[in-house]
Amino acid sequence: MIDRLSMFMVLARERHFGRAAEALGITQPSLSSAIKALEEQLGVQLVRRGSRYQGLTPEGERVLEWARRIVADARAMQAEMEASRRGVSGLLRIGVIPTAMPRIAELTGPFLRRHPNAGVSILSRSSDEIRDQIEALELDAGVTYLDSEPLGRVQSLELYRETYCLIARDSETGPVSWDDAALRPLCLLTRDMQNRRIVTRHLLEAGGDAAPRVESTSMLAILSHVATGDWAAILPQSLAQGLPLPDGVKARALTGNGHLVGLVTARREPHPPLVEALLRAARSIDSFN
Repeated sequence: MIDRLSMFMVLARERHFGRAAEALGITQPSLSSAIKALEEQLGVQLVRRGSRYQGLTPEGERVLEWARRIVADARAMQAEMEASRRGVSGLLRIGVIPTAMPRIAELTGPFLRRHPNAGVSILSRSSDEIRDQIEALELDAGVTYLDSEPLGRVQSLELYRETYCLIARDSETGPVSWDDAALRPLCLLTRDMQNRRIVTRHLLEAGGDAAPRVESTSMLAILSHVATGDWAAILPQSLAQGLPLPDGVKARALTGNGHLVGLVTARREPHPPLVEALLRAARSIDSFN
């Protein structure tokens, strides 16, 4: 049943029999047969069928919740038995918001040094994607904002507080207020990123315009506009410190306390060995504080 539940989870994710079969490395008829066998085993219809996939039935939605729990527990048990033989090993999948990427090695470095048989796959994801993919067992952990938007069914561990700075061609130095930043012509990250939503909230609170004429997912595009002298940007301090700023461009700290960034994992006990090892590493790191 576990294999069939895993297939069902992939189908629910892909919402298409052909794509799900391709992701699983099997034929579409094999996937259809497995889902039909699961339905017969459970005695309910899980998938609305027509000429193509039409979504899950209410029973299918409920089974999906159970499937995630059962498959997660089965994988955790298997990983724990493997760890008892070989120690902590395997690939840990971590989703990281883009603005936390400059600091992620502070977490993964100590983890990898302690566990030489383990590896990490670091994936750039939005905060929403991290929440959803942890729940769908597509990520093992995430590094995201903790105090801005709902986290869903995860548990969290604080890592550091993200502060912000104004990036611009300025003759002045020293801190700058959000009120001042709100008066600048801004080039910002795109609206689908939680960092942008945080910045927008601060700008509105300062009485500014939260609709910049330039927005981008690319740091290079943002800095190229700032380099002209006609634009300014607002970026997290850690990200600004990790970027090569154009000549004459300065990063000035914005006043305020910032926002918490932390490690999130599924709310599950016991954790798989890789996840538990990552949590232990995070708790022992002083550099985040």
